[in-house]
Amino acid sequence: MENIKVIVIFGTRPEAIKMAPLIKELEKYPQIQCIVCVTGQHREMLDQVLEIFNIVPQYDLNIMKEKQSLTGITCSVLKGLENIFDKEQPDIVLVHGDTTTTFASSLAAFYRKILVGHVEAGLRTHNKFLPYPEEINRRLTGVLADLHFAPTNTSKENLLREGIDEGRIFVTGNTVIDAMKYTIKDDYIFDNSKLKEIDYKNKKVIMVTAHRRENWGIGIENICNALKIVVSENSDVEVVYLVHPNPVVKDMVEGILKGADRIHLIQFIDIKESHNLMEKCYLVMTDSGGIQEEAPHLGKPVLVLRKVTERVEAESAGTVRLVGTDTQKIVFEANKLLRNPDEYNQMSKSINPYGDGNASYKIVNSLLNYFNNNRN
Repeated sequence: MENIKVIVIFGTRPEAIKMAPLIKELEKYPQIQCIVCVTGQHREMLDQVLEIFNIVPQYDLNIMKEKQSLTGITCSVLKGLENIFDKEQPDIVLVHGDTTTTFASSLAAFYRKILVGHVEAGLRTHNKFLPYPEEINRRLTGVLADLHFAPTNTSKENLLREGIDEGRIFVTGNTVIDAMKYTIKDDYIFDNSKLKEIDYKNKKVIMVTAHRRENWGIGIENICNALKIVVSENSDVEVVYLVHPNPVVKDMVEGILKGADRIHLIQFIDIKESHNLMEKCYLVMTDSGGIQEEAPHLGKPVLVLRKVTERVEAESAGTVRLVGTDTQKIVFEANKLLRNPDEYNQMSKSINPYGDGNASYKIVNSLLNYFNNNRN
């Protein structure tokens, strides 16, 4: 087989976490030349992941600017990739998920008639504004992509309904499960002093993340107020809120929760700290997509702080539960899990639908088979 030149492109922390094990797998094969390009849509949060997985990008667009707009990100990525594609002439570009980097990179590849492989393809909410802008980013990438690496059969069915050729869809599981093999340690000791001091054996620790655009404003406010109530009503509960650095989120969260008893506001922990916190916590509240896949792998119930989720498999399996951002609804559902062992066990022992940790291997072998069959 002729060598295959692959450019892997990502720009945010979640993408980096999920693409890192795939990069490591690609690097095992002598017939594959793997080139890593980051856009820097996130900066410090992205760099942390690169360091942990010992990944040194060959290209870094470094596009992040203060108060950057979606238009600005899109234009910067399109322009930044022109010269790279012209120089490298890759056989395929691999992108991940639903970020603006993902969509813009796929469009840039299309303009150069380069094949696009979409990792974590086929997730849908069927509401163009929930999540915003991710739902449309993912759908448009699906239109532009040539190979679709779907994490589940449900994602595959979504793609088939949209007219994608079944021969170009590969069900692989989700690479985030692969990533956790690199990060979770039984004897892990936290670097963060606040995390190190928490009594995980005798306290019910709730890990929280909430930062999505559709929750900015009243949504974040309601979530914060719910956390204060949950803590006040449960003396054995500690909350660890991993606060996103975006000032829109950070200022509101700190304004409501800073100094609150048994609520710890923590910023800038790396993925090892985050995954091991998840492993030690009691339950998770989040509006993140990836955490809905990660936490169930560790047997942790997830309350999803959104109106809809594209991770419908997890909801069907019972590993996650949609609660939205209504304060009283969040409190009610949290208290059920904190006080009712049967409710907790039903969620924590449900089977995670996102694979066995071999997604990267399956993706690489699908790539090799595709090029072997289509270069003859």
